[in-house]
Amino acid sequence: MLVALFWLSVFLVVYTYIGYPVLLALLVKFKNRPQPFPSSDLSVTLLVTAYNEETVIEKKIQNSLNLDYPRDKLQIIIAADGSSDQTAEIVQQFKERGVELNYIPQRNGKMAAINRAIPTARGEVIVFSDANNMYEADTIQKLVAPFNDLSIGATTGAKLIIQDGSDLSEAEGLYWKYESWIKKNETALRTCTSSVGEILAIRRDLYVPPPNDIINDDYYIVLHLIKRGFRVYYVPEARSFEYVSATTHDEMVRRSRMNTGKYQAIFLSYGLLPFNRPLVLWQIISHKYCRAFLPFGFIGILGTNLLIILLQKDMTSPFFPSSFIYAWIILSMQLLFYTMAGLGSRLKFRGFLGKLFYLPAYLVRSNLAILRGFYGFVTRKQTNIWERVRRSNA
Repeated sequence: MLVALFWLSVFLVVYTYIGYPVLLALLVKFKNRPQPFPSSDLSVTLLVTAYNEETVIEKKIQNSLNLDYPRDKLQIIIAADGSSDQTAEIVQQFKERGVELNYIPQRNGKMAAINRAIPTARGEVIVFSDANNMYEADTIQKLVAPFNDLSIGATTGAKLIIQDGSDLSEAEGLYWKYESWIKKNETALRTCTSSVGEILAIRRDLYVPPPNDIINDDYYIVLHLIKRGFRVYYVPEARSFEYVSATTHDEMVRRSRMNTGKYQAIFLSYGLLPFNRPLVLWQIISHKYCRAFLPFGFIGILGTNLLIILLQKDMTSPFFPSSFIYAWIILSMQLLFYTMAGLGSRLKFRGFLGKLFYLPAYLVRSNLAILRGFYGFVTRKQTNIWERVRRSNA
């Protein structure tokens, strides 16, 4: 039983990080790659949520006004509910240029602000964005084009991290490239199963308001569309840029709350899973559900490995000969990995050595954030209302 639990833990970690992406890539080889879509002239509402974003909101508005999309087809709404700084006043300065402010003094969370602003949206497509991310000029064009296919209910674009010279920005940038690869292959099979809330477009007539207490609104919206039979299309050419969190602590806070939202979505999404489409169901479970339980896989590997050694259990398996020495080898590898993670968190190395030590540290912190998210979910200490974290350009 102990050895079985060890190998089950190993399978969870290896399958989630490597197995699923590789299987996707292999399956895609038997599918035709999606063809480019012709341009679309659908009307669009760009809905930007902004809570106390006085330092970036003007830049975001200028970025939105400079988008390469017909101005008479683009409505810009800034939902600034609860902002206690100058965000609302800055937005009002752009009123004559057609930027609309949706604001009440009370703060009820991002989802409540979105749901309150939606009735004022006039576009056939709604594009959700945040104040701290900037679009390339043709991003809206790229996001809207796939809607020529009536089976597509939503599109999402690529999140790119602006490199500020820090190890954190480099690691985050690498992570989002990895995510982009997975999303491309999911889309090639049928539908992408995830998105980022700062670059998500949906047909207005398909939008169903999530509950106001939802933390990860984009995940809920995507699942709801897939359940109804619509596709979510990943458009890597639609690019959004943003800075990483100012410090590793800020990034931990941000990831922890997002992981609380992930657990919330998992426990709410049973009724949204497409059980009648096994391939899509497999994609959702592999991409989203398995990641939520990765920390328990790492804990399982280390804990069972130690117990196997203490109890002198045999490591017999289809993969290894019947030799007790392999338990010590695997434990040594784990201890080396966690030692590198600890050093990578505390010491600054340069060049290749820095990357070699920082990536284990990034991986460990990511899984600690998942555990903190789980704690926030079970204790209900993390709500849908949170404080914004600082960005490295602040």
